Amino acid sequence: MPGSADVVRNRFQACRAARVGALLLPLLLLAACSSPPVYTTQRPAAPDGAPAPQQTQRMSAAQNSIARMVGLQDRLYRVAAPLLINNADLCKSQARNLLGFTAKNKYSYPGEFADAAQTALGYNEHLQVSGVLAGSGAARAGLRKGDTLVAADGKLLPRGANAETQAAAIFGPLVASRATLSMTIGRAGVDQKLNVPVTRACAFRVDLGNADNINSYADGQRVMLTRGMINYAQNDEAIAYVMAKDMAHNILGHATAQRSTATLGSVIDNLSDVEPDLSMLIGSAGIKAMPQELDAAADTLALYLLARAGYGIDNAARFWQRLATSYPASVLNGYTANHPGIAHRVAAINKGVAEIKAKQAGKKPLLP
Repeated sequence: MPGSADVVRNRFQACRAARVGALLLPLLLLAACSSPPVYTTQRPAAPDGAPAPQQTQRMSAAQNSIARMVGLQDRLYRVAAPLLINNADLCKSQARNLLGFTAKNKYSYPGEFADAAQTALGYNEHLQVSGVLAGSGAARAGLRKGDTLVAADGKLLPRGANAETQAAAIFGPLVASRATLSMTIGRAGVDQKLNVPVTRACAFRVDLGNADNINSYADGQRVMLTRGMINYAQNDEAIAYVMAKDMAHNILGHATAQRSTATLGSVIDNLSDVEPDLSMLIGSAGIKAMPQELDAAADTLALYLLARAGYGIDNAARFWQRLATSYPASVLNGYTANHPGIAHRVAAINKGVAEIKAKQAGKKPLLP
């Protein structure tokens, strides 16, 4: 009989496998998969059979946590949309055919968080649209947040605990082989058919990191911004600066070049949890500082990604300088500690901005 630690470890490994599978799922660009908390004591029930006060408080806290996460994820999704869609050609081999929406059910959140998701978000056994990528085929077809996924190309879509992974096996071949996909969705109790055009986009999954350190991470396939980084950046343009920089690191293969893919992947896996193990963030978390030459190359490419997505680039250098001043390299597990070459980076950014402005003035293609 496995012990509680073994059970938690197995669940964590299964959840991590689901995350890897989600990278291949053409509709999922954002995902939430979490390891359940471990309880060491039995909570007593109230005398009348009602939930004990501790259980009620715990459920309320879980609902609030999920609501906050969904709000931040929606914001990341909104900021990511033009970066992912307008830069497919620059992403090259990392571009894929996507439908452009996310889908979850109550089992996307494990343990007691499944019940919290059902109460706070209205999730049940069926996969429901949790977000639609602006400008995608899904958005153009009229897919809405809250729609229930019923069928794709006439094939009934799964429900229950493994619905996301099973849906990947259905959607993947269909999206890869056609320009539009016929889908049946449920809305207000009525089934409707939609023809959803396939969208070519950068296939980076964008994750929320449930931690307050001011940082972001890129492991070659994913981009993660921590809650602390989002709060520090404040406006969408600044969030886009960080997101584009990590996309650029992925496009340029910097995690592989640094031999840090596994380390960064572990950090992203952990911080994706509803209740991450923050002890992993003690010290440097094993992450190597990015060499200034690689950072400068990513900064330059990021400016092109931003400009092509319609974001302003004039304030980029000031944002990174302000961040480095507020959280210098001495702040472990902060962004500057992992990207310390700020002077070299700012010089590259200023050069890149001038280069892009000249191309825009000359009506030349924005290609690095």
